Amino acid sequence: MPAKDELARRRHERLVDRLESMMRAALKPEYEGYYGQLILGADDLAEMGELKDVRRAAREAGRRLGWKTTTRLVGERLFVLDEREVPERIERLAGDAAAAAMDRFWDESRRPRLT
Repeated sequence: MPAKDELARRRHERLVDRLESMMRAALKPEYEGYYGQLILGADDLAEMGELKDVRRAAREAGRRLGWKTTTRLVGERLFVLDEREVPERIERLAGDAAAAAMDRFWDESRRPRLT
């Protein structure tokens, strides 16, 4: 029986490492580790194993990154989110970036399309 426990522990550690890597890669450097999120689709979840195990591993990976991690299942997607309080200067920076993205969208949507 101990060999089975060791196998499960190693599988869990690999999953935590993989999720941590994905979560770290999704971070924007300019936000200094805040506004972390990872969205796993149905295919990702099926490949990773049981939902309860993926959620547990995601919370552990988030702790490694200093996140206040929460997971939410919406439809067939698992959202892994950092819910820490964001410093005001980072919040302003993110707000400005979102406003600029919306401005670009509106500018592009008003341009005549060549077909």
